[in-house]
Amino acid sequence: MNVRQGEDGLVRCAWAHDGSHMLAYHDKEWGVPVRDDVALFGKLILDTFQAGLSWRVVLEKRTAFLELFDGFDPVAMSRYDEAKIATLMSERRIIRNQAKIRAAISNAQAFLDLQKQEGSFRQWLMKFVANRPIIDGSGPTVTAESIAMAKALKAAGFKFTGPTVCYAFMQATGFVMDHAAACFRAPVCTALLQEPEA
Repeated sequence: MNVRQGEDGLVRCAWAHDGSHMLAYHDKEWGVPVRDDVALFGKLILDTFQAGLSWRVVLEKRTAFLELFDGFDPVAMSRYDEAKIATLMSERRIIRNQAKIRAAISNAQAFLDLQKQEGSFRQWLMKFVANRPIIDGSGPTVTAESIAMAKALKAAGFKFTGPTVCYAFMQATGFVMDHAAACFRAPVCTALLQEPEA
């Protein structure tokens, strides 16, 4: 993965320099382990909206997504009706893709069903990395782990969660540490991933 030195002298993954939102996201969030089930669900929903688009586009609209989707509360989202879908489709501040909006709603119910069956969404996801985050730094777009996760999510009723979406989700939420070795965040995120689970 390429790196680039910023104006502040810090070396970062090259993609981080694509606007201020991306820089802040890279420096504070990307690769940090997310251990809360609802927060993981929200991250997965954002990644499903990214499918076919740039992450920068989604990130710039994240505040509006959070507002309009009730902070990605899966209980609230699972109750959305046609009127709510129409409201979301009229909102220029988000990605107005009806198939993705409907998928987000059905994914909320799938998440609740899976959480009820498994007890913990995070612990269920951890089995796809053999219960230990992967420290890599090579930055692929698809792996055997993301293919397995995507297949299992599809079987559980999730939509728009293919292998590429799953790998981006894994990178973002600390199932994989893919900061380039020379990036200043690599040792920070590696240390966070090696902390024992609470």
